[in-house]
Amino acid sequence: MPSPRCDSYYTATIHEESNYPQLAGDVTVDVAIVGGGFTGVATAVELAERGYRVAIVEANRIGWGASGRNGGQVTGSLSGEAAMRKQMRRTLGEAAEDFVWDLRWRGQRIIRERVDKYAIPCDLKQGHLQAAWKPSHMAALQADFEACQIRGMGEHVELLDASQVRDVVRTECYHGGLLNRYNLHLHPLNLCLGEARVAEKLGAKLFENSPVTRIDHGPSPAVVTEHGTVRADRVLLAGNAYHRLERRRLGGRLFPASLGIVTTAPLGGLADAINPQDLAVYDCRFVLDYYRLTADGRLLFGGGANYSGKDSPDIAAELRPRLEATFPQLKGTPIDYAWQGMAGIVVNRIPMLGRLSDNVYYAQGYSGHGVATSHIVGEIMAKAMAGHMEEFDTFAACRHLKVPFGDALGNPLLAIGMWYYQLLERWR
Repeated sequence: MPSPRCDSYYTATIHEESNYPQLAGDVTVDVAIVGGGFTGVATAVELAERGYRVAIVEANRIGWGASGRNGGQVTGSLSGEAAMRKQMRRTLGEAAEDFVWDLRWRGQRIIRERVDKYAIPCDLKQGHLQAAWKPSHMAALQADFEACQIRGMGEHVELLDASQVRDVVRTECYHGGLLNRYNLHLHPLNLCLGEARVAEKLGAKLFENSPVTRIDHGPSPAVVTEHGTVRADRVLLAGNAYHRLERRRLGGRLFPASLGIVTTAPLGGLADAINPQDLAVYDCRFVLDYYRLTADGRLLFGGGANYSGKDSPDIAAELRPRLEATFPQLKGTPIDYAWQGMAGIVVNRIPMLGRLSDNVYYAQGYSGHGVATSHIVGEIMAKAMAGHMEEFDTFAACRHLKVPFGDALGNPLLAIGMWYYQLLERWR
């Protein structure tokens, strides 16, 4: 049976809930998309704007998974950036540097323009701080700052020392930071639901509560559910960590990691006191903390990751000490919401774009950077469906490690790796 939405701050503040029918009978479209999260919905918008007939088939509700549960930060950091540049040099040569740099900022542009064009209410704000947890983190922030100056992004960024950071975020945790006014933060579930409404208005068909049981490959592939079938010229699998389709082909490369978030009660005047510039923040650790203020003045705080592939038993109890260590002035503040969501982790952190057959595609694996990356991927996949394959082929050519025995071995290995990095990060 389809599952209800998780009990999150986002669910409690939905602007307009989805209410799409269950798939029944036969439907024929140009492109069938499995998964109603950011990847599927963003691709549907892009295709519908180009005049394609599109259907989204979602097992639960639009934005039910990680797209409606994440930290809501839209930043210019790419998970796996160094590996991406290295691998893409094989196909792009020196142009790989420019290609990856463009990727860092494309998601913000797509989201900002779409929200403005279609007036999507999602609490969109600008401003982000990447904070140095250790003095040694400042070297990478300095290099990023200098790259922004060289590449015409200088007006958007400011390198801060420890005292300057304390002026913008009232905590003693950081040794400096990179302030970025181009980056965004928002209510991700309302964005996803808003984009779904845009896709529908542009002619897309959306189906909820319709778990896909199989994909029929062939000249005219089909997406099959218990009560209906969508036949299409092309199919996109966009379920990320939540779907188990085609595991024989896709297994052993993508692993679920549980990410937890809590949201406090409204803070009143304390909200401006701890974050006077209303910034989204994350630190430079491999296993990092991240937070921002909501539209109604709560602190939304996430951190760590459970790489076992299972939810943590009490995420509020796990995150409260980290929240209070960051902001001691919030000690004892009630936590009104606590929830978890599954991110799709790829070993080399490069998003996985590819084909299972000539007309069945997949896109997944954003490794904790899904809001911006999924919108970039949506644009790339729509171009590929329209016959413009260059960017898709660049990603599809990247090599991904396949872990033997799939999730059974992959998640324990990831957990060991994260434990190692957390051990290193204890040394400030």
